Formats: sequence, C-alpha cells, structure tokens
Amino acid sequence: MSGIEPLSAAARIAASGMAAQSLRLRVVAENIANAETTGKTAGAAPYARKTVSFANVLEEESGVTRVEVDKVGRDTAPFPLEFQPGHPAADAQGYVKMPNVNMLVEMADMREATRSYEANLQVIRQSRDMGNLLVDLLRGGS
Repeated sequence: MSGIEPLSAAARIAASGMAAQSLRLRVVAENIANAETTGKTAGAAPYARKTVSFANVLEEESGVTRVEVDKVGRDTAPFPLEFQPGHPAADAQGYVKMPNVNMLVEMADMREATRSYEANLQVIRQSRDMGNLLVDLLRGGS
C-alpha cells in the first residue's frame, strides 16, 4: 500500500460526509421554507417536516466505510392546531392544522450540518496538502 492510498480513502470518506450533509441542509431549507404551509381545504394535512437518516456503507473493494443518506422520511409528530376561523383550511371549529416544523430544531440541525460539512471539507484539504507533501518528498524535494 502506498502512502497516497490512505489519503485518498480519507478524502473519499470526507466527500461522502459532505454529500450527506449537503442533502441534510437542503432538507432543512425545505422545512424552513414550508414552516407555514397549511392544507388548502378544511381538515387537509399541512406540510409534514422531513427528516434525514444516515447509514454506513462499506466499499468492499477498498475496505472504506462511507456515510450515505439512508432515507428522507416524514416526522410523525402531531400537527399543532391554531385557531384561525377565516382560513380556508379551518375545520368546523375554526382550527387549522399547522406544519410540525419547529424553527429552533431546524436551526440546530442547520448549524450541526454546516459544522459537519466544514469539518469534512477540512479533512479533504488536509489530505490534499499531505498528498502534495508526500509527492514532494518522493521527488527528493524539501
């Protein structure tokens, strides 16, 4: 095994983490954008918050374990009710089902996904830099 292979594996692992966190950020953005999206008719379900699940995937040929998005699901938390009798989606009692999106949770998820993305990006940068140093050493440079 050459010295470059572990660096390449580290970069592949980090790239898979970046891809997974990028999708997570898109889902968070969609949740935030739809935080007030109700149904169109009385009793209709509003937007349901989306969730992201991850899974470890083993690359058998290289022995590297990467992260991938396992699934994008729906949050099963109940929809809060708001009293809005004039709303088109209000039921007979005047209550509208609101999305089960909690902005504090979404902001925390966004912060965590951003930090994870940045950490994986730093791993790729350091792998590249170490690979360049290794090539310079092999050439006999200083």
